[in-house]
Amino acid sequence: MKVFHADAHAGHAPSHYALGAELLPARDVPGRIDALLAALRTRGHDVLAPRAHGLDPLRAVHADDYLEFLRTAHDRWAQAFPSGPRSASVLPYAFPCRHMGARPASVLGQAGWYLGSTTVPIGAGTWAAIQGAADCAVAGADVLLAGGREAYALCRPPGHHAYADLGAGFCYVNNAAVAAQRLARALGRVAIVDVDVHHGNGTQGLFYERADVQFVSVHADPDFGFPFFAGRADETGRGAGAGFNLNLPLAPRTRDEGWLPAVDAGLGRVRAFGPAALVVSLGFDAYEKDPSALLSVSTEGFRACGRAIGALGVPTLLVQEGGYAVDDLGTNLAAFLDGFAGARS
Repeated sequence: MKVFHADAHAGHAPSHYALGAELLPARDVPGRIDALLAALRTRGHDVLAPRAHGLDPLRAVHADDYLEFLRTAHDRWAQAFPSGPRSASVLPYAFPCRHMGARPASVLGQAGWYLGSTTVPIGAGTWAAIQGAADCAVAGADVLLAGGREAYALCRPPGHHAYADLGAGFCYVNNAAVAAQRLARALGRVAIVDVDVHHGNGTQGLFYERADVQFVSVHADPDFGFPFFAGRADETGRGAGAGFNLNLPLAPRTRDEGWLPAVDAGLGRVRAFGPAALVVSLGFDAYEKDPSALLSVSTEGFRACGRAIGALGVPTLLVQEGGYAVDDLGTNLAAFLDGFAGARS
């Protein structure tokens, strides 16, 4: 399997993020990718650097003003705060919420306009990492467009919480959506299956009114964790997209015996949809030892998930999302890929 990885991800290295009144050590750290890369190389996968694709693939799903904010925010912030603790990275502290809707001109205000949580700091190397992650997703999609059967985009930062003009939850550009849009333009019907522990609210939002891109998400009940405001079972699409969005929220600490049937139910809908290609938002934070502590999936559960997805027989792009139990990431990825490859063969 061709694997795409961009070294620029390491330049995005936040040290902390705010969760309520707490300042917690960052979870989306470069070591996540180091652990996944080590597992891939041990198993002999071909790890490639993607070529730069520019902004056009990002513009296909994201607003120009949002991308310009991401590109320039750190420099503007450094000018506004040249010294002191606030100078290290862009971090919002006020948000428009439900009753305010005026876009401010200052970078201080725009941080809250374009960043929907306190978990998306922008440092000096964040924009290059964002571009590199998107390039990985585009390169993986192009493998499928050239007739390949599978590819893996080892993206960091992750992307499935990013809307057209809003980042949140460690996500800035929606890598899975960038890939799905590229595939749908060329192939027609494309399905996205999201098995990250958190609902892929940004991906849902981007395709909610479309019939050519089906979105299926298996995740922890958002009443108990991020993103809180999306991911319910009654969110099924709107307009032309009615019926093409499927959410399968699960009770906290659900184990393999509850998670895997939900994955199978989602894949059943994918079979009925009949996509020309599949994009998998592959998160490992449903793991029983993940600090998210929302679900309780075992390593063998990920193996079975890989087997079920592989058995679809559809050209498939795996796009890396979350997973923060760094010591076990490689083991869980290896199990998933073993299951996936076994079903394909």
